[in-house]
Amino acid sequence: MRRTRPKSKGGITISRTIRARFSKGIIEPLEKVDIDEGKEITVTIIEIPSPPGKKDVLESTAGGWKGLVDAEELKKNIYADRLIFTRPGAKL
Repeated sequence: MRRTRPKSKGGITISRTIRARFSKGIIEPLEKVDIDEGKEITVTIIEIPSPPGKKDVLESTAGGWKGLVDAEELKKNIYADRLIFTRPGAKL
């Protein structure tokens, strides 16, 4: 197989590295990308692994209050507190 260099304007190949996020099958740039609409490009994906032993923050805190707080009582208190008006009435 013969390798060819990418074609570019004026014989110059422009290479940039940007940060992006992959979500729901779409690669979304996290930085501004100055590329003409409809231009064909080549994307190289380098996956950045998480450091060993480091868990997802949400995952590591899940269940942290288990057994310490009655969730149903907490919800009742939150809803009851929302009914208390602390602002003075409007003077017309």
